[in-house]
Amino acid sequence: MTSFLLHLVVFLASVVALAAIPPSQDDFYVVPANVDSYKPGTILRHRNPPTPLLALNDTLVSLKAAHQILYRTTDSFGNATATVTTILVPQNADMSKVLSYQIPEDSSSTSCAPSYALQLKDGAKSKLDIVLTNSQLLFIEAALQQGWVVLVPDHEGPQAAFLANIQAGQAVLDGIRAAIKSSCFTGISRCPKLTMWGYSGGSLATNWAAELQPSYAPELHISGAAVGGTVPNISAVIVAVNEQLAAGLLPAGILGLANEYPDLKLLVDQQLKPELKEKFYKPLSQCIVANGLEFAFQDILEYFENPMFILNNPIPTRVIDENNLGKSTPRVPFYWYQGIKDEISPIQFTDELVSKYCSEGVSIEYLRQIGATHGENELNTSLSALAWLKDRMDGKQANSGCTRNDVHITVQDPPGSGLVSKELLDSLVSLSEQSG
Repeated sequence: MTSFLLHLVVFLASVVALAAIPPSQDDFYVVPANVDSYKPGTILRHRNPPTPLLALNDTLVSLKAAHQILYRTTDSFGNATATVTTILVPQNADMSKVLSYQIPEDSSSTSCAPSYALQLKDGAKSKLDIVLTNSQLLFIEAALQQGWVVLVPDHEGPQAAFLANIQAGQAVLDGIRAAIKSSCFTGISRCPKLTMWGYSGGSLATNWAAELQPSYAPELHISGAAVGGTVPNISAVIVAVNEQLAAGLLPAGILGLANEYPDLKLLVDQQLKPELKEKFYKPLSQCIVANGLEFAFQDILEYFENPMFILNNPIPTRVIDENNLGKSTPRVPFYWYQGIKDEISPIQFTDELVSKYCSEGVSIEYLRQIGATHGENELNTSLSALAWLKDRMDGKQANSGCTRNDVHITVQDPPGSGLVSKELLDSLVSLSEQSG
């Protein structure tokens, strides 16, 4: 009996030891007190993930290595801070090809950070706990199948500052800087071919990285960026999703900005109706799926004493404007794909931003997916973005100038469908059929 209990204690201890530790309880994530003494992109700590990347267990990818790096970056106010990137190295890696993949975390809880989420096994948990969607994992796998090293930054930073997009863009660029500096332990080339990819909330971080790169990280030579489901105008999204299926994005977004902007945080707390505060603050401890289920079809503006304060009070309007796209001109060529029937970010605002960029000399291949909603566009058009990125990785120059085409692309269309395994393609087809 004593022997059995001893073995049981040892077993339980090993299980506890292997359990993923949330960022709020993990010393690895703590921003050093002297962080401002380091340059942006400096590696502050690094490790192999403390637990297996269980989120990737159901995919077909075989990783050669995985690394986590805490690196110095910059917040929305120019202050030094730090965040984490996860570096995924496939078995067949070409260490000279590096993709920064921005996951649409869309959450205001630090427990939704990609570096932590990748260690979680969604299938073993309640649907309320799901952090990463199947589609995001499949697109990461699609990139890994090309032999690319994939960076997955915690672009919301140490405070889960969802929609604090200046901070997010800088976090992406500094994550790339850190990856290049990691060659002694990751094997990444010191002069790799660089690309970026992001959809929806991930496109915000990607777009902002592209806008900020000429001034913030001019030494980085990024060969191309693929973005879809873009969000040029935050106020337009507030109007579009309130009382709709995706209404949960609103409390998460408001609280994400409040995590970064103290004056907004105080105002939000003052404006919330006392009887609704506890419910409104739930996104501080849960992730995108739970938020979606919690707030679907609700009038989020009615949680406040003045329902329109978020759209007409000078504090939130200033914060929102600071984080809208279009502040500067990227130098990176784009592959851009948007659903004409996008119910989250109306396409007219993307049309306007693309036109602005084009007038400023940016090269963009702009595809407007006929009849596609936000989710349908992601599932059906993203492999075409993968094909475009592959051309950039292979050294083919993007076409100069801008093109705009209304298209009907399915996930099974070449050339993208021919770049991934049959099993991965079948999974995407299944998801596409479910969304339709």
